[in-house]
This record gives sequence, C-alpha cells and structure tokens, in this order.
Amino acid sequence: MKIIRIRYNYTGEKMKKVLLFGGGSGLSSVMEGLKEFPLDITAVVSVADNGNSTGKLRKEFQIPAVGDIRKVLTHSSKLPNQIKNILEYRFQTESDLDGHAVGNLILTAFLKQTGSLQTAIDYMRELFQIKPRILPLSEDYLILQGETKEGIFIQGEEEIAKFHATQSLRYQKEPVVLIEIIEAILDTDFIIVSMGSLYTSILPNFISQEIQKALQRTNAKIIYLCNALTQKEETSDYRVSDHLNALQKYLKKKIDVVIASNTTIDKKILNKEKITAKLVEIDQENILKIGTLLIEEDLTIIDNHEVKYDSIKLSSCIFQYVILH
Repeated sequence: MKIIRIRYNYTGEKMKKVLLFGGGSGLSSVMEGLKEFPLDITAVVSVADNGNSTGKLRKEFQIPAVGDIRKVLTHSSKLPNQIKNILEYRFQTESDLDGHAVGNLILTAFLKQTGSLQTAIDYMRELFQIKPRILPLSEDYLILQGETKEGIFIQGEEEIAKFHATQSLRYQKEPVVLIEIIEAILDTDFIIVSMGSLYTSILPNFISQEIQKALQRTNAKIIYLCNALTQKEETSDYRVSDHLNALQKYLKKKIDVVIASNTTIDKKILNKEKITAKLVEIDQENILKIGTLLIEEDLTIIDNHEVKYDSIKLSSCIFQYVILH
C-alpha cells in the first residue's frame, strides 16, 4: 500500500513539496538554508563519486558512493555544529583510516549491517535529527562513463572531471532507481536542480531512462540553480544558457526557471583571493530564446577564498518563488 505524506505548516495550510537533485557541495549548501523554511523537502543525491575516501570505500566494499550523501546529511541537520562536525571530521594518520571522513565510515557500517543504503540514511536522519527526506539515486554500484568531443572515452567521475567539454554521459549499466524517487517526481510541486559540478554531480541524476520517463509525466515546475563560477575542466567557457542547454539535453524537458547570481565582484578582489575561475555570464538574450524565466539576484559571497552562494539568500529567493506559484 502506498503511503502518501501530507505535511502542514504552522498556519495549517498544506506545505509545498520540493524535490531537489544534486551532488555534494552544491546540494548541501541549498539544504543548509532551505531546511529553515516551511517546505516538504526531499533530496536526491547522486552516488557515482569515486574519489578520496568515498572511492576507497566503494572499491573495498563494492557499495554506492556515500561522500555526497554525508555532506547533505550534515547540512540538513539542525543540531549544533559541534555535533554535526563529527560527520565531517577526517582522519589524518599513517594508517588505513587516513583521509576517511567519520560520516562515510558510519554510513558504510550502517549499510553493511542493514544491506540497504536507504535504510542507512534513515538511521542517520534519526540519529542527527534530520527532517528532510534524503534518497540515494540508486542502491547500485554505479560506474559513470563519458565521451569527450574529441572522441576520448573515460570512466569514473573523478577521471571525467579532468577532461574539458564532455560530450555525452552514461552509466556502464542502467541503474535501478529507487521507486520513491519516481513517486516523488510525479507527486511534487517543484523540482529543483542544484548548482554543482555539471557533468559529474548534476547530470548523473538524469541519465537514467526511468528518471527521464518520470520527468515527462510530471506537472512540477523545474527550477535550476545555475553555478556562479565556471569550472576549468568541465565548463570553462559556459554561460547560463550553455548550462541550460546541457541540462535540457538530459532532462528531455524544458526548464521553467533559472536562478542566477548577478553579484559583481571586482577582478582585483578575485585576484587577491586567488580565485582563477570566471563568473558565469548571464546571457539574457540567449536565455530568452530558450524560453526559461530568468531570476537574477545578488546571491553570492566570498568565503575562505571561494565564491559561494549565500545559502540563506538563495533559499529565500527559492521560497519566494515557490510560495507565489
């Protein structure tokens, strides 16, 4: 029997349902702010990462990637930072623990004990008092494959990230997507595509045939949070419209709204902060031709030598659009 979740806000009105897709850093930043708003939130996290601690655990235990899930869990919790930071702590030691994040090890332990990544995530949600529902794209051991415009075939998310202008993506084997994700796509009010590494964190969510078929059937509006900066290896010359075109190729569906930061940052400041990436150009004319509504706001800050979205400003912008539509 299918269980239908209905949540209400403090006024007694039915909450708007939002379904987010993304990877680690970008999605976790959105969740950091969005959890403070009265919304019924579900987040889907890609699980094909094969670098660092996650890569070691994938190889040893033949499991889906847990690193991006850990980040999203950490930023979705409302517990004090002293407790949440335990999940992010990395061992620095001359032992087999070197480089491993504590949260990755806990997730792996729960997964090995229960045999289910989704169950492991639910245990973590209960342990760290996390309200939003968090779903892995699949329980499968996924291997991402790509082809560059030069015809070079590459395998693995970490390796794909090193190549410029990946032409196409696929999985070595078609993934079995969680049925809860398909149900959420068909039942949600808004689908939000997070900012993040376009070809290695975002698009891997949408190269599944099951996901694409569900997207054709949904009535949800699709909102894309465009990256603030280009990425040297993946999107060094991409404007907002280029991000939109790449996404729509895999979604096989029009994106209704794109949110982009128009924060002006002086080149002298970028140089001083040693930030070499370029701000993504908001090419209004091309966006208009695509037919996507553009929302421009001052949404970025410089933090620890990085240009980042201010999670509260961004979430406020999302919430304002959601409650009006």
